[in-house]
Amino acid sequence: MSTKGRVLVAMSGGIDSSVAAVMLHEQGYEVIGMTMKTWDYASSGSSKKETGCCSLDSINDARNIAVNLGFPHYIIDIREEFGDYVINHFTDEYLAGRTPNPCVLCNTHIKWDALLRRADQLGCEFIATGHYANIREENGRYVISKGLDENKDQSYALWGISQKSLSRTIFPLGKLHKTEIRQMALDRGFTELVNKPESYEICFIPDNDYRGFLKRRVDGLEEQVAGGEFVLEDGTVVGTHEGYPFYTIGQRKGLGVALGFPAYVTRIDKETNRVVLGNFDELAKNAMTVGKLTMGKYENLIDRPITTITKVRYNDPGTEAIIEQEGDKMKVHFLRGVHAIAPGQAAVFYEGDDVVGGGWIETNYNLDKEYNLDFKLNVLQ
Repeated sequence: MSTKGRVLVAMSGGIDSSVAAVMLHEQGYEVIGMTMKTWDYASSGSSKKETGCCSLDSINDARNIAVNLGFPHYIIDIREEFGDYVINHFTDEYLAGRTPNPCVLCNTHIKWDALLRRADQLGCEFIATGHYANIREENGRYVISKGLDENKDQSYALWGISQKSLSRTIFPLGKLHKTEIRQMALDRGFTELVNKPESYEICFIPDNDYRGFLKRRVDGLEEQVAGGEFVLEDGTVVGTHEGYPFYTIGQRKGLGVALGFPAYVTRIDKETNRVVLGNFDELAKNAMTVGKLTMGKYENLIDRPITTITKVRYNDPGTEAIIEQEGDKMKVHFLRGVHAIAPGQAAVFYEGDDVVGGGWIETNYNLDKEYNLDFKLNVLQ
């Protein structure tokens, strides 16, 4: 009989989620493993061999761990809800001239909800995943903070999880380094897990060719958007392109134009099918608006601006910024220009290692004058 309670562990078949399940089992929890089938590779049109979290091999790897340790394992098919929500959103965002982040969306709107529903059905008090992050309760709030291993920290992808969901969530790996996880797997005889290559691509685009995916998904897309103009910030036409959905803010490679300087995509205009190019300096903006907020450490920050480190993409080290909440939007004022702020991506606000909250980037722009942090905070306090 379990001394800690019953926990449903999301098991992808990879080393992290497998070791998370092993740890909880050894700590005295009654573990139930669950693998989610989110995507059918055969329908992606990709020629790449099926790998990653939804492959048959991964499902079997997860099941083998459960069998070895003597706890139940289930497979749930969430392809329909995943496709309807995540893939439709991914396609719609590119067609709107934005750059989506399907992994964050899947974590927060599909996987957690699906896990909690099944946890309730199976009488589980908790759910757990193999993410490198920490969680604690403080002042009546559940606060996500960075994982101890800076190189593996995944707190950026978790900002959208609701307080209710966080109250039942465990992150067993948060206080460990990847090297320790690998050693734990080796010590328990799971050598195949240690040697298994990690998957970083979007699960439904295994060949990383999102252009090809969009073309297969939207009939006649190429014909509809071909022949758009590349322009400079002043409107000068400098070439033609394949269509605005096939470009992202900050893109430099594959533009097919020579301007005598390294050119980057600085803006995408869906209405005119124009893609604006500029130099590296023109790619930098010092302000943005973030919408569809999920607040973490604090319930809200209305009339209470604070200084944060704000990340605009997963591998962004972050930049000091003042955030001011206005309703369900956050105005973000960076202390220096940040390159390649892409509408559609997630922005996450940190106070130290703690996630203050996050949302989806809606617009980026430049404030006219220099931003004085101390002055701004003093005026607003």
